[in-house]
Amino acid sequence: MEVFPLLTSKMLIDKDFQIAEVDPRVYGSFIEHLGRAVYGGIYDPGHPTANAQGFRQDAIEAIKALNVPIVRYPGGNFVSGYNWEDGVGPVAERKRRLELAWWTIETNAVGTNEFADWAKLVGTEVMMAVNLGTRGIDAARNLIEYCNHPSGTYWSDLRISHGYKDPHKFKTWCLGNEMDGPWQIGAMTAYEYGRIANETAKAMKWVDPEIELVACGSSSRDMKTFADWEATVLDLTYENVDYLSLHQYYNNNKDNTYDFLATSLDLDQFIDSVASICDFVQAKKRSKKKLMLSLDEWNVWKSIGTSRMEERWQIAPPEFEDVYTHEDALAVGCYLITILKHADRVKMACLAQLINTIAPIMTENNGAIWFQTTYFPFMHASNFGRGTVLRSITTSPKYDSKDFTDVPYLEAISVHDEENGTITIFAVNRHLDEQLELNVDLRSFGETTFVEHIVLENNDLKATNTKENPRNVLPHNGGHTTVDQGKVQAVLNKASWNVIRLKTKQA
Repeated sequence: MEVFPLLTSKMLIDKDFQIAEVDPRVYGSFIEHLGRAVYGGIYDPGHPTANAQGFRQDAIEAIKALNVPIVRYPGGNFVSGYNWEDGVGPVAERKRRLELAWWTIETNAVGTNEFADWAKLVGTEVMMAVNLGTRGIDAARNLIEYCNHPSGTYWSDLRISHGYKDPHKFKTWCLGNEMDGPWQIGAMTAYEYGRIANETAKAMKWVDPEIELVACGSSSRDMKTFADWEATVLDLTYENVDYLSLHQYYNNNKDNTYDFLATSLDLDQFIDSVASICDFVQAKKRSKKKLMLSLDEWNVWKSIGTSRMEERWQIAPPEFEDVYTHEDALAVGCYLITILKHADRVKMACLAQLINTIAPIMTENNGAIWFQTTYFPFMHASNFGRGTVLRSITTSPKYDSKDFTDVPYLEAISVHDEENGTITIFAVNRHLDEQLELNVDLRSFGETTFVEHIVLENNDLKATNTKENPRNVLPHNGGHTTVDQGKVQAVLNKASWNVIRLKTKQA
């Protein structure tokens, strides 16, 4: 006898109920000179697949499959002590430095030009960061002249002498990193940061008026500085910056899965709060400019309570190499859906980080590569979540957890790619024991047909992928979905991430 789900949910999706076009940069990521993200991650000259510059080809292919459009570099906490001049010119002549953010030795074997080359290999843009911790306006204006000015000046001609005739034309730049954090080299008050960020922004845009600049928001919503920091910084920088950054990490270190899967509601509130502060400053200044948001650090970070290596001054030691579980993948799926729900304001987002360090991709030095559970929802969203995000009317049974009330078991969003004639529904069933029936009304699109229903599921919430067992948690396309006259009926298995792909008739 066929067993039907006891729980039911609904989505009403109309093609005219639009939130915004997805900016592809919301599927960005982050590589910092931290742990084995660079050395042993993207750069491993002893690996059998390494190219002439030392970049791992197997890592390049894994990253290309994620379709990442922008990668933030070189930090992160690292950037607040970084002298960018150390990372250019002949590699053999580069200085080794004590790296104070993470208590390591930085060899500078990889720097600005090498990273630009790597970015081209994976088909991504670079979100460059400038040091506003130990340095400031002068170093920033010189760096952008080196990177973006064609020729005929000291710094641009120096780049040419280093073998890079054409400018890199980096468009997006971060004005420092987490400058309210006491862990940050050169931490500042909001007023101090706002003043230096504004003056740096002016100088950088005088060098290259085409760039976009990201001002630092609070290091997280939990900071005591939060909200007052944003308001003060924007009051000082509003007309010279284009984005405000948000950083937020979550984990299930208290082992309460229902509470953990509800943290996307916290992210939702955080984004709304920062957008409101931006709008307050806009109103205060009577400005016609609406500031957008860059969620340029987000992820599940289990080892966030630890910091730095006990044994100092190693070269690229393994740091924060969290092993992700199936429930972590569900949480990442929920965060991706939340980001898409805010497509009207969040124009960039960076999964932190991309490889080895709290990352979806893991490697062994000179050896194997494998994908963590979180790789798959990110890959699905990046590849299938392009187009226009639709504002759906959703009903779902709910639950209460330790820190959250009225949490819907269904977390879902839909994206319409009109050019390709596709509709994609991303959905997480938060229920740990029961299937959830999803009924979707798509009649406004006319005739639609079923393409596939991808599912990521596992009976063990703590299941992981490892070097020894890299295929333990994998998606399949055997999800149960039917489509009839514009109505979709799907079964979302317990504790599952789902991608339901549909085709419209006009395609």
